[in-house]
Amino acid sequence: MSDNIVGIEYNRVTNTSSTDFPGHSSNGDFAWDIEKFKDSFEINISHLSERSSTFDLIHIDTSIANAFRRIMISEVPSVAAETVYVFNNTSVIQDEVLAHRIGLIPLKVDPDTLTWIDTAQDEKDRFTDENTIVMSLDVSCTKNPHPPQGSTDPKELYRNSHVYAKDLKFEPQGRQLEIFKNNPVVAADPDILLAKLRPNQEISLRAHCILGVGSDHAKFSPVATASYRLMPVITITEPIKGESGKRFQKCFPSGVIDINKNGEAVVKDSRKDTVSREVLRHEEFNGKVKLGRKRDHFIFNVESTGAMSPEEIFFKSVRVLKNKAEYLRNCPIGQ
Repeated sequence: MSDNIVGIEYNRVTNTSSTDFPGHSSNGDFAWDIEKFKDSFEINISHLSERSSTFDLIHIDTSIANAFRRIMISEVPSVAAETVYVFNNTSVIQDEVLAHRIGLIPLKVDPDTLTWIDTAQDEKDRFTDENTIVMSLDVSCTKNPHPPQGSTDPKELYRNSHVYAKDLKFEPQGRQLEIFKNNPVVAADPDILLAKLRPNQEISLRAHCILGVGSDHAKFSPVATASYRLMPVITITEPIKGESGKRFQKCFPSGVIDINKNGEAVVKDSRKDTVSREVLRHEEFNGKVKLGRKRDHFIFNVESTGAMSPEEIFFKSVRVLKNKAEYLRNCPIGQ
């Protein structure tokens, strides 16, 4: 099996260690070269929507691919509620539980429009229109004077019986009126339920939202999930035909194996394989197939919380990694 393929066997995984480093083999120096990397590196986007994306990073080291994944989860900044000032809350939900729910609501706002909080400043001078966004929630429940006859639905019997994320209103401060005039701050998912009210119950509060990163609190993470897997490799070493070919096809997820016009099993799309190793449980296929994964081909799946688009999140992760490299290069210990 190629040095670039991680072998998948019945009870073990082989060839897991990378061998592309200087001095490993006399066949080449294997020294990393920026020009070679530029020529070989590829990014292929197979799916892109407002909330999710699937793309391939090809011919890149595991350490770099995993760095992107970790940065997207914990180091790409986003905006979330940090402090909630409750003026009145007569609902059944405690103040701290309501504040926690509000803190977890993803807000649709470009983090580059805000600056970081300077914790060295006095608290009274710390929060300004440059680093803080104010969201207000003022809602009270009243009876509907003309409900449908015989209805038992609270949404029909009362007004504002359900409080949603869309009820959070942006209150621009100072220069924010100009900055956000075309894109006011809103909840990424307007239908997140915050509380249920009944007549004479009300909620009045202000939430101060700031920049943060997922490593400080999960509410600042811009992704619901960011993961990758290695590209599967399926190699049929001996012809598998007839009924045996059909049984072979059933060992894989739909669309992975096809039967050609000669009745022979062929690999149609190895990308769809989950590498369950089901085929290795059947003795009739021993020695007829090899399973593996490409060591330097990463299939990424990124799901956004809605605060930013998936491509924005990835581009920002690249910027974070670049800034880390620049810092290390300029650091005395790196010189």
